[in-house]
Amino acid sequence: MSLIVKVGKKGKRILKKILAPTEKHYVCYTRRIERVKTDQRICAMTFDDGPMGMPASPDRFDGKTLTDVLLDTMAEYGAKGSFDVVGDTSANYPDQAGKLGSAAWGGVKFDHYPDIHCDDKGGVEHNDRLIRRMLEEGHQITNHSYQHIIFGKKPFVYGAREYLSGLDAAVEDLNRLHQMMKTRYGYTMTLSRPPHYVDKMTDGFTSYDAYDRMGYQYMAASFDGAGWLPSTHTDLEEALQAEVRAMIEPIRQALEKDPDFFCGQIIFQKDGYNMAKRTPVAFALGEQLKVLKEYGYRVVSVGELMEESPFADVGRDDPLFDKLTELVKDHAIVFSDNRLRLEDKMLIGELAMLLSPKQETLERRAAIVRKRKKAGAYDGAMSWCKEQKIIPASAKAEQPVTALPDRYFEATSDFTRRSVYAAYRMEQH
Repeated sequence: MSLIVKVGKKGKRILKKILAPTEKHYVCYTRRIERVKTDQRICAMTFDDGPMGMPASPDRFDGKTLTDVLLDTMAEYGAKGSFDVVGDTSANYPDQAGKLGSAAWGGVKFDHYPDIHCDDKGGVEHNDRLIRRMLEEGHQITNHSYQHIIFGKKPFVYGAREYLSGLDAAVEDLNRLHQMMKTRYGYTMTLSRPPHYVDKMTDGFTSYDAYDRMGYQYMAASFDGAGWLPSTHTDLEEALQAEVRAMIEPIRQALEKDPDFFCGQIIFQKDGYNMAKRTPVAFALGEQLKVLKEYGYRVVSVGELMEESPFADVGRDDPLFDKLTELVKDHAIVFSDNRLRLEDKMLIGELAMLLSPKQETLERRAAIVRKRKKAGAYDGAMSWCKEQKIIPASAKAEQPVTALPDRYFEATSDFTRRSVYAAYRMEQH
């Protein structure tokens, strides 16, 4: 790993811990999926920024594209992946390449995939064959945005980067790729990861609002495959081997310490160059999959992983699991970190999210944000529930629930989130 990147990442963590308050999670429709609760040896792999129509670097695969190399390797081990693709970065100009080894290696103002001035070799727009191969071989395709332009400011790493103007621009960009996949391939995407994980937008909205509009879940990851990081070795072969080891050894060591370590986890990978314009993933992926297979793991898409359980803290062994998995299809019952927190007391704002219709909830909250540039997570749902006289006009979102409307619930004297969901009358939906 580059010393600059190491220091930068550590510095950012320290600053965030000192300056930023603890992240507050809230019940919402879009959840950040990093891992799921399961005792099965099953995990997922995601591959960002492709498809890549250029060879691996260094090319030791007879000119095959990097994406073909990854697909060949996945097929060899019977693995399935989630390919988090872009549409086309060829409009991201004028621009110039940044310093090799830095975060701006492929462009100072914008990202270019697979590389600056090589945009016609990357993305869905230019790689029909690769997309069709992914689909034919049973892989999942997810939305990494059409142009891969960050959603908002990111001064610490990408201070010179251009960013989208707000929610409408982000939704337009996401929808452009969504419709392309639907029209060309009859394929509907259901997951997305924002470019460089930038969530906050300048107009008061976030990526969660964009994904609410798209009907997506937020695909994150719990384990970094590390292939995007450059080695500090000056010798090219030594650098490559160091990068390959950095991708394999953490997986091996984690499993040696705890064979169940990867149960339900999502592993981040890259279908493209690292910061030094090498592709260690082409050489390391097979070894990663081999180690996982030795420990009895199945490597699947994130979609298949979520079929095992859609939640981070509740699995199939929970007696409420079937009802919760049915409820979550149409109701906001899970926190933004994908946890249910069933033993916590339910708050009125959380109750409002359960009872308010999705479209009403989102439209009302969006109207408040557009007017004030901010809104509480539950403002839209609270507005609707008060208007319908489901909750008192004086109720506050942060107050605990002490009574439930008979129309929606069976009788209960316990107002933990578990008890409230257990008492909810499903026929009311």
